[in-house]
Amino acid sequence: MLDLLKKRILFFGGKGGVGKTTCASALALAAAKKGKRVLLVSTDPAHSTSDIFERLFSREEAEVYPGIVGVEVDADFEARRYIETVKNQIAKLFSSSVLKEAERQIELVSTMPGVEEVALFDRMGELIVTCVDSYDLIIFDTAPTGHTMRLLRMPELMSSWIEALSKRRKNLITLNRNIEREESGEADPILTTLERRKEKLELVRARLMQHNFTGFVLVLVPERLPIEETVRAAGLLRDSNVNVCGIIVNRVLPENLNGAFYEARRKQEQTYCEEIRRRFAEYPSIWIRQFETDIYGIKNLDRLSEVLAGPNDGAPFG
Repeated sequence: MLDLLKKRILFFGGKGGVGKTTCASALALAAAKKGKRVLLVSTDPAHSTSDIFERLFSREEAEVYPGIVGVEVDADFEARRYIETVKNQIAKLFSSSVLKEAERQIELVSTMPGVEEVALFDRMGELIVTCVDSYDLIIFDTAPTGHTMRLLRMPELMSSWIEALSKRRKNLITLNRNIEREESGEADPILTTLERRKEKLELVRARLMQHNFTGFVLVLVPERLPIEETVRAAGLLRDSNVNVCGIIVNRVLPENLNGAFYEARRKQEQTYCEEIRRRFAEYPSIWIRQFETDIYGIKNLDRLSEVLAGPNDGAPFG
């Protein structure tokens, strides 16, 4: 756990329902108790962070616990804000004769699949760029694995799109197709906007791939489907040059319970634990036993943070 706290940015990911939010929140609490200033960001549409802390998180930064500032990113709101920002930008670039048609095209684009993901990543990138010097640690509690993988590919996809737009714009400038500003020697505002956006994307991508700075924590439980999904996620992250800095094996059955049902479950779980140890041998691991109660509220979250902060040799229990 101490190695995790050496990072400046941590992403928590995994299959839905494995405890990503509780683990991310508990690590934030552990870091705060060690004197770190933490920004805890929820990008999961379920937004369970408010429930766990029993404090309402909002779209803007607000302290939810001493040393912890929380933000819940609302993808729908960010998409609307993103579209409005684009409209305001084009209003400064186009004449009134073409502005109405340009806005109509933007409205059509706003209904297409993927706009929310672009807007969500834009907000995440903004937090990474603007907040990293204000906090000792930024923790992102992400949506289920597939959605998160698409978000992490966003810098590459958007950079290609921006490069294509910039190339087309330069060709238009070269051909002097109704562009009066360039004839007067002024910088093209569209190209300037695209270049600034590209620079921001490159900075975000560099942060994501800076292994000593950023890490991804995969959370799973000792069951077949979470294991397989986590194996795929680890492979995709590795191929994207994103550092998987650890795995958390959550909800391991407690010892000393009796009964045929428990014995059967325990036997199967031991098989999965051995498989996890074998298939994720290259990653540091933390193993967490199943609590007897749900984890919500600071009292229970504090228990989990102490488990994360305590001795853990990376070997399965039993």
